[in-house]
Formats: sequence, C-alpha cells, structure tokens
Amino acid sequence: MEPLIIFGVILALFLNFVNGANDAAHSIATVVATRSLSPGRAVLMTSLCNMLGPFIFTTAVATTIGTAIVHPGSLNPVSIIVAMGVAISLVFVATRAGLPISSSHAMVGGLLGAGIGAGGLAAVIVPEGTTFIDLGIAVLGGALAGTIVLGVLTAALKGDVRLGILIGALFGGILVVPLLMLAGVLNVSGLLAIVLFIFISPVMGVSAAFIFNVIISHLFQHRKQNRVRRIFRPLHVVACLFQATGHGANDGQHAVGVIAALLFSAGVLTTFSIPLWVLLSSAVAIGLGTGLGGWNVVDKMAKKITRIRPYQGFSAATAGSAVLAMVTSYGVPVSSTHVISGAIVGVGATRGRTAVQWEVVREMITAWVITIPLSLFLSYIGYIIVSFLLNSLF
Repeated sequence: MEPLIIFGVILALFLNFVNGANDAAHSIATVVATRSLSPGRAVLMTSLCNMLGPFIFTTAVATTIGTAIVHPGSLNPVSIIVAMGVAISLVFVATRAGLPISSSHAMVGGLLGAGIGAGGLAAVIVPEGTTFIDLGIAVLGGALAGTIVLGVLTAALKGDVRLGILIGALFGGILVVPLLMLAGVLNVSGLLAIVLFIFISPVMGVSAAFIFNVIISHLFQHRKQNRVRRIFRPLHVVACLFQATGHGANDGQHAVGVIAALLFSAGVLTTFSIPLWVLLSSAVAIGLGTGLGGWNVVDKMAKKITRIRPYQGFSAATAGSAVLAMVTSYGVPVSSTHVISGAIVGVGATRGRTAVQWEVVREMITAWVITIPLSLFLSYIGYIIVSFLLNSLF
C-alpha cells in the first residue's frame, strides 16, 4: 500500500484508541461508583469485552460509516484522513477535559465536512421528503400511547405521576421510531438516523432505566439494603460487561468503516467489504484505549450526575446495554456516551428532580449538540487548507 494509505490506517486505529480512552467511562462508571468492581479489574474486563464486541454483533455500523453518510465518490484518502484528524483531536481534548463527547458524531461530522469540501453539498446522502412525514406521524402516535401507559403505571406504583407522564410521552415518541425501523415499517437510515439518534438514544436510556429502576425498587422495597446489595452487585458486573461488548460493537466499528472506505477509495478493495485484519486491529486498538481509561470522564459520569446504588447501577447498565444492542443490530452508529449518560440520569430521576445534578447534564448535552457541527466545520476548513497546500506543492 502507498504511504498515505498506511498513514490513514494508523490514524484510524489511533481514533479507536482515543475512543476507548474516552468511552471507557461508559462501561465502568456505574460499576466503579457502586464499588461492585475495583477500577483496575473494571478496566481490564471491559477492555476485553470491547475487543470482543465487533465479533459478537453485526458489522452493519461499519457499513453505515463507510457508505451511508457521504457518497463514496466524494471520499478520497485525503478527505478521510482530514476527517479522522479532526475527530481524534476533538475526542482527545474532551478526554483531557473530562467531558464525555461522542466519538461517533465527531467522526460523522468529520466525514461530512471533508466530503462537502471534496464534492460539495451533493456529496451528502439525504433522505426523501416523505420520510419526514412518516416520521412525524409515528412520533405523535407513540407519544400519546406512552403518556397513557406510563401515567397509569406510575399512579399504580404511587410514584411521581407528572414525571411519569413526561417520560412516558418522551419514551413512547422515541421508542416507536427504532421499533418501526426494526419492523421495516419506517425507513430511516444513514445521516437522518444518526441525527435522530442524537436525541433518541439518551431519551431511550433515560426512559428505559427509569422504568426498570421503578419496577426493581417496588419489588425489593421491603428487603434489607445489605441483602439487595449482595443480589445486585454481581448482576451489575454482568450488565456492565454486556454494555462494554455493545460499545465495542458500535463505537469500535468506526475505525473499521473508515479503514474500509479508505481502502476502497484508494482502489485497494474493489468493493466495500470488511477484511478480517481490519476488524482484529480495530478491536485491539479500542481495547488498549479502554485499558488506559479516561479517568476524568469516569469521575464525572460516576460521581457528578447522581448517587448510584448497586441495583440502580444494574438498572442503568442493563438499560444502556439493551439500547446499544438494538440499534447496533440495525447499523446505526449511536453514541454510547448518550445512551449510558441518559440511563444514569434515568435511575437518578426515580428519586426526584433534585437527585440529579442538572448543571452537569446540561454541560454534557451542550457538548453532544455541538459535536457534529463543530467537527463538520473544522474538517471542511481543514480539507480546503490541505487541498490547497497539496496543489501548491505538487
């Protein structure tokens, strides 16, 4: 392979490395906060699960990254390398600052910006107009159903009915979208699905964890705390390991998709496919990154959002795992940051609004919203500058 392609492959693997360093917090935050595992053991076990994830689940996320965001004709080795450079820089800075951002969206924004720089706005793959109409109808129907169901459930369990109605509306309106997508009724994919899941994935995490935690709290409300702790600590560990596996299958495939796109754009691959060596090397890179850990990020997610007990950590990890597994099977590159952060907020919200540090949540949401636009802008400018310099020199 040419030196430029080799450099691009190395850069993609480093992207997975910093991804693992930042996203280590997602899998181990709750298990460290509840002391179900020591930090060292948590990092080691989740590193292994992150490596196994791409081999256990589908590689559909890699295909989405490589083919469903920007038209392949607008991707070339230079644009892909610029996109990766921007994504790596943002994730690295966020990790040092202790801010859990989405490496998924940093990469998506980077591909969009560099793709537009190379091929104009026509490079972006956009959905048909009728998709938006179908989407609106589905969301309204789901919100109505969720309001009724969760409102009745929280009233029966003597919970906060107003909060239950609000989460029910959000949960119903959000959950109906991936369910209809999986059923083949609603055709949402590519960039639209990625943008939607910026909002869908954290709300799904909040809602699923909230419901799960309310049910567990009701079932074990008369048990002694020590007994409950002994029951849920091992279950919490298992749930976190499954969550780490889902993270490796989703976030771990960013480099896989980018490397495959890079090889295809350079003519090394005649069709877009995933070589085994790409899958193996990417899995090792994210596992090593997770092994180092982003401890500033862990501290924020484990201690500064809300106080977590073992059964609540189990609820958050189980809800996050379920959401990740579902969307990964459909090939949507969601942010595991969004999912597990939402799940932690969900279990905290069962104790009331004041149990959650909403200032921390707002800080994270701000980072989530600006990630794609910021990486898009930086990669677009970066591609223009790099292209100008290359044309001037050669």
